[in-house]
Amino acid sequence: MRVHHLNCGCMCPIGGAWFDGFSKGLTARLVCHCLLVETERHGLVLVDTGFGSRDVAVPGERLSGFFRAFNNIHFEHRLTALEQVRQLGFDPADVRHIVLTHLDFDHAGGLSDFPEARVHVLQREYDAARGSHGFLGHRRYRHRQWDEVRHWQFHEPGGDTWFGFQSARELVGLPPEILLIPLTGHTHGHAGVALDTGDGWLLHAGDAYFYRDEVGQVERHCTPGLAFYQRLMEVDRSARLANQHRLWTLSLEHRSEVTLFCSHDARELERLQSRSPSLAPQAAVGGAG
Repeated sequence: MRVHHLNCGCMCPIGGAWFDGFSKGLTARLVCHCLLVETERHGLVLVDTGFGSRDVAVPGERLSGFFRAFNNIHFEHRLTALEQVRQLGFDPADVRHIVLTHLDFDHAGGLSDFPEARVHVLQREYDAARGSHGFLGHRRYRHRQWDEVRHWQFHEPGGDTWFGFQSARELVGLPPEILLIPLTGHTHGHAGVALDTGDGWLLHAGDAYFYRDEVGQVERHCTPGLAFYQRLMEVDRSARLANQHRLWTLSLEHRSEVTLFCSHDARELERLQSRSPSLAPQAAVGGAG
């Protein structure tokens, strides 16, 4: 199993280091950290999709004005998963499975670029997205991004645990080395995606945390901007904080066995890309900060 770390979107909110912890200017640099996984018998697997080609072409039809402005999204076709799959020398038709952490607009925009792929998500997340309501609910879940999906595969937690976490195993059509790990709080059906690479586990924690120093450090820290954004987007505060604490504990007690990363921290993405570079740097991270 070979894993490519991709950036499938650039968001540059006003606030600079107040958000990302390192930018010198007025704007920050947040990424959409996705994975492209090469498997021996199951084709290519995407973990999240970031923004898709239709989002780039007609953002006003696909995404809410509120989040386009608040996140200062920069739309570039070269950052879509579709284009990066091609840059890596693959046929997009070889993407046979997409595993989603959740259905927010910045994670599921590329689903329409891979119409034959089977899309794996927790049943609770799909139900929450279909029944979304309120100001944020209608704007975070964008049905146009995924209403054309023909091959859904819904999952429920069950079976063995993974490092003490519930897990959804036996994902239909996927190798047993790929698991969904429920991490509710950011959304009702939010999940992490764990991959056994043979050299240790990777855990894509999605939006269960947002800033690199929320895990792996004895003293946890988050920037004010991202702490505010997490609070804004949470649907269950107690569950979110409990799962963040569990991830923090995992990152300290099993640091030699599990590598954690979240969806939007540019420094985490750069660190993992430097270990196994897949793309030219300008195509990998992109954006201004």
